[in-house]
Amino acid sequence: MTLIEERPQTDTRVLVTAGRRMSRWLRQPVGSHGPVYRADRVRISLFLVPMIIVFIVLFAIPLAQSLWWSFTDFNGYSSDAQFVGFRNYANVFTDPSMLAGLSFTILFTLATTIIITALAIPLAVVLDRAFFGRNAVRAIFFFPAIPSVAILGLVWGFILNPLGSGALNSLLMSIAGIGPIPWLSNSTLAQISVIAVAVWTSTGWHAILYLAYLQSIPGDYYEVARIDGASGLQRFFHITLPLLLPAMTVSWLLLMTGGLKVYDLPITLTKGGPGFSTFTITQTIIQNGVSQAKYGQASALAVIFMIAVGAIVALQLFLSRRLEGRFS
Repeated sequence: MTLIEERPQTDTRVLVTAGRRMSRWLRQPVGSHGPVYRADRVRISLFLVPMIIVFIVLFAIPLAQSLWWSFTDFNGYSSDAQFVGFRNYANVFTDPSMLAGLSFTILFTLATTIIITALAIPLAVVLDRAFFGRNAVRAIFFFPAIPSVAILGLVWGFILNPLGSGALNSLLMSIAGIGPIPWLSNSTLAQISVIAVAVWTSTGWHAILYLAYLQSIPGDYYEVARIDGASGLQRFFHITLPLLLPAMTVSWLLLMTGGLKVYDLPITLTKGGPGFSTFTITQTIIQNGVSQAKYGQASALAVIFMIAVGAIVALQLFLSRRLEGRFS
């Protein structure tokens, strides 16, 4: 006797009912700010899926790996890394190269942010005026921001060569008879040179940024202030500067983040020397992680660096928003 098993048939009414309920749920409006339906929200949310995937693959997973490696003695190729606790974090504050990279990175970031802001705003005010060849002058000031910073570092390395054959030393010798100046072989002069080249490359770009905001300020403000007898400085400090605070927020954010992660200019101009005087945090991370195969220690520095950058940027945004609210 053969037993034949009967397969249970799917109840189509259950599927139809579920489909109708889903359709009604998608057609229901949500929110109190307009006729937005759940179906629209679902479609909008689908556009976030690629961004979420990219975030997970390129940020979340590497961050988790770096966090784990920072507690191990991982050397980049061995699979049996040992857990060492906070030893790597303790070594960060005893390694001279890491301390030098931290101190110069902070100095570079603060110096470039302050100097570029102090030069870019007056330059933008001048470039906003009408004069012959204004567009050409704007292009000249903006040009240093176009080439790669690494290429500019190599060019300035030739100009600031500390030997007598350097372009700047040759010029000083022929004009004023001054002997070779160790621009890149003296620790203090090397730091000043790196900061000066960074200011030269970025001032024009940030001046154009401020210029874009200046051109959005209504001219009626200045006309009324001029009728009331306000001087040029009074108009600058009471009209121009307060209305440029949103631009200053953007500029400071770019300068702070760019300065904290700087790598290409010092490495091409001075290679981090003399000694560790122009070492940066990113150069230290790469050198310890790749050249010396100290991935655990480099990961610890990277984690500390990420937390510090996040705190600095959050503080900068907080203070900028407070200033904007005060002058708005």
